[in-house]
Amino acid sequence: MIPISAGVPAEIAVQAVPDDERLWVPQAPDVWFRPLMLNTITGQWCNLLKVTRAGIVSRHRHPSAVFGYVIKGKWQYDEHDWVADAGSFVYEPPGEIHTLRVPNECTEMITFFNISGAMIYVDDAGNQTGYEDTFTKIQLCRDHYGANGLGADYVDQFIR
Repeated sequence: MIPISAGVPAEIAVQAVPDDERLWVPQAPDVWFRPLMLNTITGQWCNLLKVTRAGIVSRHRHPSAVFGYVIKGKWQYDEHDWVADAGSFVYEPPGEIHTLRVPNECTEMITFFNISGAMIYVDDAGNQTGYEDTFTKIQLCRDHYGANGLGADYVDQFIR
């Protein structure tokens, strides 16, 4: 018999695409994320990214692998000739710099991302201009949820 482990964190079972628009945390103009899991032990986070405009979303690199699944719309990386549209799975190897772009004909894109480590924003020369990690995501959520009536601690349900 396998004993039940003590101290196991609670599972998370939530509606991924929320009915309440307040759950989308602003990240940039016309760009939001919806936290699903923020792991402070491994540095991993899972979220939905929603973009409601065409054009460049960000130029960045990841030191660890990224996995994505497109739920709605489409997007591409300027550095590649593929387009990820609804139903596409994307694996991004660590280390590459890429420029996420939503094409002109797309009015809304929603993609699930599973990211470990950090997202490092870079300029055209490859110089770091900013970063995101589990901890910056948590703070963005606390600030947003605290200001919109859900309460800063609303994000706690996603922290592991």
